[in-house]
Amino acid sequence: MPLEWSGLSPELLLVIDRDSGEPLRSQLEMRLRDAIRTGRLQIGERLPSSRELARALGVSRGLVQECYAQLQAEGYLVTRVGSATRVAAGAGVPSAPTSPPPASPSPLVADFRYGVPDLSSFPLADWLWATREAARTMPAAALDYGDPRGSAALREVMAGYLRRVRAAAADPERIVICSGYAQGLGLALSALARTGIRTVAYEDPGSPATISSAAASAGMSATPVAVDERGIDVQALARTDARAVVLTPAHQWPTGVALTPERRLALIEWARRRDAVVIEDDYDAEFRYDREPVGALQGLAADRVISIGTVSKSLAPGLRIGWMLCPPALTELIVEHKRLNDRGSPTLDQLALARLIESGRFDRHLRRMRTTYAARRTALVAALAEHAPDVAVTGLAAGFHAVARLDGPADEQELVSAARARSVGLYGMSPCRSSHATEPVQLILGFGNVGERAVTAGITAVGGLLRGR
Repeated sequence: MPLEWSGLSPELLLVIDRDSGEPLRSQLEMRLRDAIRTGRLQIGERLPSSRELARALGVSRGLVQECYAQLQAEGYLVTRVGSATRVAAGAGVPSAPTSPPPASPSPLVADFRYGVPDLSSFPLADWLWATREAARTMPAAALDYGDPRGSAALREVMAGYLRRVRAAAADPERIVICSGYAQGLGLALSALARTGIRTVAYEDPGSPATISSAAASAGMSATPVAVDERGIDVQALARTDARAVVLTPAHQWPTGVALTPERRLALIEWARRRDAVVIEDDYDAEFRYDREPVGALQGLAADRVISIGTVSKSLAPGLRIGWMLCPPALTELIVEHKRLNDRGSPTLDQLALARLIESGRFDRHLRRMRTTYAARRTALVAALAEHAPDVAVTGLAAGFHAVARLDGPADEQELVSAARARSVGLYGMSPCRSSHATEPVQLILGFGNVGERAVTAGITAVGGLLRGR
């Protein structure tokens, strides 16, 4: 797609050699032809005005006008009265024949992809308001590189929010703003590797690909530890040589269980006895339905827990905004890694998020989304009860995904493929298992980005498959 310029003349890099003995007009014509033939200048793209190009090259305007006229006569350029000079259609070298693009897949009746919130419900009007307010009031100095920990305004607001909502021991001086969970995890593991930690444990099932990749980048090995109905098995964790563990205590990914109080205390005791660090992925904590709220683990042991949160589920993953609550002993290491990694996260987005939270609009959005996701959860449970009553569903107390277990004979990949043939996206548990085992057959049904009608239609379409027919 050619660039569109409003008012100003576009810049164009052309080099002419005054010592070559070749006439300047010939050089300019040749450079422009080459730029068009090679695709540097695409069909429909606007050229600088003759006045601007003459000024940039240090030649007369008449020379440029003569050059444009010659190329127009040759069919390379086109000029209309009152319009800019542009590259003519068909002026470039024809591209080699290519095979037709693959046919677009048919739209899905329902795509139960997990980990995605309702993107259509992003509070765009509130975000634009917050961005305008932030831009209107921020000092010019805020546009400098600044503190690698992030905007002091956002860290102050975020500390208050996390103390209020997550019962976290949040100190603005020990909060680091990051670009989502993946960067936060990478920063945490890199800092821990600097302290001599060589093995990090993670929940199984969980996120083996993400954590193993981040651990390898930090020069560490990753080892899985089993999860049961009470959360991570702390005794099994103690049998490993890990001095760090990554876990999701408030809403275990993907089973949905919460780490029990007894296990929480045992985990903290393990960390203190082993001189270890817990990396808490505090995701989905905002969305709960029929259980009591569970505070952040970091609030119980701020000296042993790195807590990572993001707006990927509460607002949208495309914002790429997250935060880390860092223990005092690790804060400087993490801040230094952040500084070397990217010099800091985008300032305007941070200030906009601060305004969104301060104004109460963020809380209002969360209340609205809790109602939306609760309705979709109800629709999912009702549809499964009607069309696949023998399928056991768990993990529904919080978040916006459920786990469905199929007890009859089934093949996970065949089931997923058969559902896709019926225009329904289903996703198995095997990628979340360290062994990638496909049995027992379990499906992760995300309903965050699926409307109520689509939830019902999707389960209706695959009900027979879920029943083994």
